[in-house]
Amino acid sequence: MVHKILFWSCFGIATRFAQMGIEMRPFFQRGSLWVYPLFASIGGSFGYWLKGVEDRQMKMLQQRKELVIEKRRRRAEREGTAGDGGSETVGTLAATS
Repeated sequence: MVHKILFWSCFGIATRFAQMGIEMRPFFQRGSLWVYPLFASIGGSFGYWLKGVEDRQMKMLQQRKELVIEKRRRRAEREGTAGDGGSETVGTLAATS
């Protein structure tokens, strides 16, 4: 988690450097040094938000994966108890799914 926040903080600082380069102004002026932590904090907060989005998406994907596995298990049980050729089709379904 920390590495993503640090990456986006550094990205914010790099954005400030790019801005100063485009404007052809000195990178470190005494009066404008306070802006670098501001850009870093904005980038870090974006990274923190993005990490939360990723966590929610991974949780949702895990839930859906468990749902699909449970559904396949029930289908395999249902087809396995259907009759004499059921075990063969279960193996085929598991191999192709």
